[in-house]
Amino acid sequence: MQHKAFLLVFLTLFVKLTLSAQPDRWQQRVDYHMDIDMDAAKHQFKGKQTLKYTNNSPDELDRVFFHLYFNAFQPGSNMDVRSLNLPDPDGRVKDRISKLKPDEYGWHKINSLKMDGKACKYEVNETILEVELPKSIKPNSTVTFEMDFNSQVPLQIRRSGWNSADGIEFSMSQWYPKICEYDYQGWHANPYVAREFYGVWGDFDVNITIDRKYILGASGILQNGGNIGYGYEPEGTAMRPEKGDKFTWHWKAENVHDFAWTADPDYKHVVYKRKDGLVFHFLYEDNDKTHKTWEAAPAQMDKAFDYVNEHFGQFPYKAYSFLEGGDGGMEYPMATFLAGGAGIGTFIHESLHAWFYGLLGSNESLYAWMDEGFTEYATAEVENYLKQEGIIGGKPDDSPHLDANNTLIRFNKAGREEPLSIHADHFTTNAAYSVAAYIKGHVLLHELQYIMGKPVFDKAMLTYFNTWKFKHPNANDFIRIMEKESGLELDWFKEYFVYTTKTIDYGIKSVEKANRKETKVVLERIGLMPMPLDVTVTLKDGKKHIYNIPLDIMRGAKKGTEFTGDKYTVLPDWRWTHPTYGFTLDEKYKNISRIEIDASQRLLDVDRDNNGWGKKAGEKDEED
Repeated sequence: MQHKAFLLVFLTLFVKLTLSAQPDRWQQRVDYHMDIDMDAAKHQFKGKQTLKYTNNSPDELDRVFFHLYFNAFQPGSNMDVRSLNLPDPDGRVKDRISKLKPDEYGWHKINSLKMDGKACKYEVNETILEVELPKSIKPNSTVTFEMDFNSQVPLQIRRSGWNSADGIEFSMSQWYPKICEYDYQGWHANPYVAREFYGVWGDFDVNITIDRKYILGASGILQNGGNIGYGYEPEGTAMRPEKGDKFTWHWKAENVHDFAWTADPDYKHVVYKRKDGLVFHFLYEDNDKTHKTWEAAPAQMDKAFDYVNEHFGQFPYKAYSFLEGGDGGMEYPMATFLAGGAGIGTFIHESLHAWFYGLLGSNESLYAWMDEGFTEYATAEVENYLKQEGIIGGKPDDSPHLDANNTLIRFNKAGREEPLSIHADHFTTNAAYSVAAYIKGHVLLHELQYIMGKPVFDKAMLTYFNTWKFKHPNANDFIRIMEKESGLELDWFKEYFVYTTKTIDYGIKSVEKANRKETKVVLERIGLMPMPLDVTVTLKDGKKHIYNIPLDIMRGAKKGTEFTGDKYTVLPDWRWTHPTYGFTLDEKYKNISRIEIDASQRLLDVDRDNNGWGKKAGEKDEED
């Protein structure tokens, strides 16, 4: 008896310990202090970096890695060779790196690196600095790295560099030695060959000393703005410092995972303060190409942020900067780079990255679609709202996501689609990456909206943000939020939509009289991906009855809250292995005008020609 009691106590304790030991989503932490002295004429700078690194993981670390992004901009680099061998290279890169001259190269040279005062052994492996530590970093401990380095800014080719296509002198992104992320999957020391970034949450305290002719914009908040007219004046050109050949700009950005900045002598600086206290900064060269859009942008983006805060989560920082620079549009924490000729859609898209890239911070290399695709979905929602309100031009769309669906269908039919699960740098073509990240990621949310119902889905998106901000969520974390909010199992959807390129195709196989009072409908699944269905039955008197057919593997059904005014009935489950499904309508055959699978057109059905039976909208009824 005592033995059994002891065993029971032991098992109880074991279960409790096991449950409490389930891995939490711990986050490493960084605290950067950097002093940068720019030699603008040579496009070079000297840097001193003090980095406090906190190891919140349960692991003991005997090495660390830093990104050295500028080293990609040299002939023969991974980025150069990859671009030269792709069937569809990025038009901004092509063979341009291979043609750079030595004074146009990008590079970082590490002069010294110490941890807690002791020298580290290190090796530069192109865009990754591999560091062997003098002693291991224990769990739940903090160490201090001190680095002295010199860098040369490359001619602007991709994102960062000097002399952009618009003539902006410095676009400084991915510009400093940045420690790589270590998470529950281990180190993420990915070489810089194309795209996507992943960083450690922390604080940045950055001093940039540069010729006084330059006006700067950056992530974060300028600490000495009053010295240079960089305050909250309604608009105008920031004044330049009055004394000396150089001036030191002091920036702070808190709880972000990167820091970027731009510099140009001809920037116009417009400040716009929102009612909630958030301050927008717009820095751009005011000319015929920029004037109309950039002048209108402050008021338009004010309304956009109102909508996004309400529907996707509250923006927590006190400043956000729109900076002319780079090579199109590129997001950074608390700031975005935009080409001078960018349209308002680009302003909206890039600023929405502040939520999915900046605040949720998923590993873009593994889950680019969780940033780019979700941002595209939100952009379509925001643009449609602004059109409805007359804030921007254009006609609002009843189906703002339909173009994304059709683009993905065409790409799949061409045989070019690749699964979302591929690492961003390892797609066969740039086109396959772009469609996966931007389009299929967008469509993924549209399909979930269809499965869950829009009211539930909208609530779930807010819950996702509030649950996972500052925590680097992965695909399963996102799906679990959708499951909890909807009460449905959705692992099957993730497995099909993320890991395969299987398509959805349903059709109406037959509609016939069951008897004098009822009608028999048979549906068929033609594609390889199963989905729940909404079937709309329209009677000749105009009344509509919507039938929802859940999948058995969902273990539940969509609520009918989005179908206000229409009768809504949930039918028995369609077992996903069965190719056909029949049900009986309590309506006379002659009284039915039309039957349609997915009248909302949200379902990613690759062939909609077989989705309807009977009269289409605008057609006259046949005589009985």
